[in-house]
Amino acid sequence: MIKRITYILLLITIISCKDDTYVYEPPVIIDPDPVPTLTDEELLDLTQKETFKYFWDFAHVNSGAARERYHPGNPLNDANTVTTGGTGFGLMAILVGVERGFVSRTEASERLTKILIFLENADRFHGAWPHWLDGDTGAVKPFSTKDNGGDLVETAFLVQGLICVKEYFKNGNDSEKELAAKADVLWKGVDWNWYTNGNNELLWHWSPNFGFDINLRLKGYNETLITYILAAASPDYSISKEVYEEGWADNGTIKSTETQYGFPLVLKHAGAPQFGGPLFFAHYSYLGLNPTNLSDQYANYWQLNVSHANINYQYCVENPKNFRDYGKDGWGLTASYSRNTDGSIGYMAHSPTNDIGVISPTAAISSIPYTPQESLKALHYFYEHKDILLGPAGFYDAFSPQYNDWVAEAYLAIDQGPQIIMIENYRTGLLWNLFMQNNDVKNGLNKLGFNY
Repeated sequence: MIKRITYILLLITIISCKDDTYVYEPPVIIDPDPVPTLTDEELLDLTQKETFKYFWDFAHVNSGAARERYHPGNPLNDANTVTTGGTGFGLMAILVGVERGFVSRTEASERLTKILIFLENADRFHGAWPHWLDGDTGAVKPFSTKDNGGDLVETAFLVQGLICVKEYFKNGNDSEKELAAKADVLWKGVDWNWYTNGNNELLWHWSPNFGFDINLRLKGYNETLITYILAAASPDYSISKEVYEEGWADNGTIKSTETQYGFPLVLKHAGAPQFGGPLFFAHYSYLGLNPTNLSDQYANYWQLNVSHANINYQYCVENPKNFRDYGKDGWGLTASYSRNTDGSIGYMAHSPTNDIGVISPTAAISSIPYTPQESLKALHYFYEHKDILLGPAGFYDAFSPQYNDWVAEAYLAIDQGPQIIMIENYRTGLLWNLFMQNNDVKNGLNKLGFNY
């Protein structure tokens, strides 16, 4: 178990007997500050409230958008880098904040307007935003040498949030209707079809300097399903169904017949066809897209995600590498901060096939719609160790009992966002309902042959 600080009161009772011997009584261990017991609902409330702070209290000051990362011990670390995908998650988190009473509707509307004005004036490349932006100027910040232009996947994550904002405020007062209209115009400006490069597939990147040189196809199965659905939903820059079938589904070869622990994988996970990939595959595309009754010719997406989460859980219970504290409470492998071999902080896409003993709280917490009981057990486990795991913006990004309770005392927007959002989808379906009621989204799903 993770070490906790205790005080030990040693009581020695000296009992006088006829033979003048002493009787020793064992020490009584008293915990002066026991972790309070919370109900499931109280714990969900606390997790959402604390995680919300990432997108409200620790957002980029000038733009209001989500910072890529936040390190409480070094708040100036990358302080000016804004993440577009994480900002999309932040838009959705702010809507949760209104519904949960963390901020007022007026406060939220003002903050969201500020963010959208920033996005309106930021660099775009055929309508797509880059992965990173300078939070002060809105200029692109290169993610890598050739990745200094549009990032279609990060844009899709942002658009998912914009659509939810549009639906939430479209029937409000005049300023709210203006906010909704701005969100609608922004997402409809993305030229999804440009990113096919004339072929039946979507490409992840385009650069004004390097064109399509990176040449990374959006091919399933991974976190990018939402990109194809939004591209089909676009009223002005829509893709054909063939782009989805030949690009995403690779002419049907995306299907899988593999099972693990009795659960069918349904689709071939990129790089992990036997156990499934990192759990963010089951989160990012489904923050707004409701998988509950979603299916097409390739998959039942509810079964897909339930299987994915359960396989990840069962792997940690089986614990083939015998890592300390893995089990029914300690589980969850996904991309997050990680522990380098020298003990420093790094980054890794953890999964059953890439497991180094690091647990990411977002993995189990954000899977709560798929594995409610297992996720709640994990959440209670994280809270029981809140003295090392709970920081100023929710649970820290990663930890490892295996290595003397090593903790990455840091946060990433793309890991904090799914927690507050998926908890809300589990509780009320808020973001699922908003996104799925959008008429353009319905048109896109219909165009690609989805049942929902």
